[in-house]
Amino acid sequence: MLAIVGGTGLYDLPGLEIKDRRSCDTPFGQASGDVLIGQIGQHDILFLARHGGGHRLLPHEINYRANVFALKAAGATMLLGFSAVGSLRMEIKPGDLVMPEQYIDWTKADRLRTFFGEGVAAHVSTAKPVSANLVQAVVAAGDRANQRVSRGATYICVAGPRLGTQAESQWLRQMGGDLVGMTNVPEVFLTREAQMAYATLGMVTDYDCWLEDESQHVSAMGIFELYGQTLTKARAVLDSLLAGDLPEPEAAIRQALSNAVLTQPEAITPEQRQWFDVLKR
Repeated sequence: MLAIVGGTGLYDLPGLEIKDRRSCDTPFGQASGDVLIGQIGQHDILFLARHGGGHRLLPHEINYRANVFALKAAGATMLLGFSAVGSLRMEIKPGDLVMPEQYIDWTKADRLRTFFGEGVAAHVSTAKPVSANLVQAVVAAGDRANQRVSRGATYICVAGPRLGTQAESQWLRQMGGDLVGMTNVPEVFLTREAQMAYATLGMVTDYDCWLEDESQHVSAMGIFELYGQTLTKARAVLDSLLAGDLPEPEAAIRQALSNAVLTQPEAITPEQRQWFDVLKR
């Protein structure tokens, strides 16, 4: 089942015939809101607003573990996120749709990055952190909707909530980043720990602040001025995706925990077993 995680500006999913709501309470705390369970066309769909209703949560305040766990517990095997991103490359323009395929974590220690620890040890491979099958399906959906979706970008996740300095923006470019954002980490890595396919459709709102032309520098107001138009294009891509057959998650992703857990089964407590069994589904 496909889960949609809505970022800035995407707090509901038009066309979703809601059949149920799941509580946001999980063994890892409260998710950003209720998980909406419904249907669009032939597909069962889950939806969760990353920042909560009314955009209440800053990036570092989001309980990413609870969000991912709540979606997995509701039956998700794939997660497609929508995110506002800044561009670190001249050829990636504001208004473009871009799918990251690599990530660099430049956040700080205030984000809980793993489900594991405190008695359950695991080391999950994230060399290829996104699902190529899901990325390709979204790119193809864009083609059908006459919306160009680029792929292959490297997304650097920063802590926020402040917008960066020009020196930081230049440094991110030197690190090999193509996009900068605040929310995809640890979401992308937790999704792999939950054995779910992951991809993000990035909506480019600005050039961050690496350009000398100050009129091009990112601002909160500037993000929203262009974002509405870009979000319309992203929704057209999503409509196109849901009008056809959805991809299957890669077998390696759905078995990501098979060789990653070091703790012996008899050492896992009944309480730990409850959430661990959900991740393994």
